[in-house]
Amino acid sequence: MTSHSRHRTAIGLMIAALLLPAASATAQTTEEESMKLYRNGTRPSQQGPADWFTGSVRIDPLNTAPEPARHGAASVTFEPGARTAWHTHPLGQTLVVTSGTGWAQCEGEPIVEIRAGDVIWCPPGHPHWHGATLTTAMTHIAIQESRDGKMVEWMEHVPDEQYLAGPREAGDRH
Repeated sequence: MTSHSRHRTAIGLMIAALLLPAASATAQTTEEESMKLYRNGTRPSQQGPADWFTGSVRIDPLNTAPEPARHGAASVTFEPGARTAWHTHPLGQTLVVTSGTGWAQCEGEPIVEIRAGDVIWCPPGHPHWHGATLTTAMTHIAIQESRDGKMVEWMEHVPDEQYLAGPREAGDRH
């Protein structure tokens, strides 16, 4: 065996020794620790409750992670004119707009237009609302974490006159 061959063999044995504990740990993985696959269409859609939404809203649950993780995600579709009530999230919320055009507003800021491909961050405890425009549906993926088992604090509905004011100019975005 040449010096080069012995060196390659030694490196191969070191890699195998490093991987062996990982392989052993993988073999001992419990069902709770294994990957979960939720097939499209296997989790029922829900109508958005009137206490939380104005208009027609469909919520498609994506994931609520088991402890110790604490995030949840849902795809939410707003028909034209539909919107959330004012609300806050204890650890903030990320919205990923996947289709359509909508409006969003954080307390004390102007209403902005949001479009497919936009990503919005709503800071922890900051009152905000979001939904479709008056004429166009909008779908977003909402991702948020829970604190002490709570992901959202719902507040009052957005009055029609506030919603109908819309963004200051079309295409106004942050």
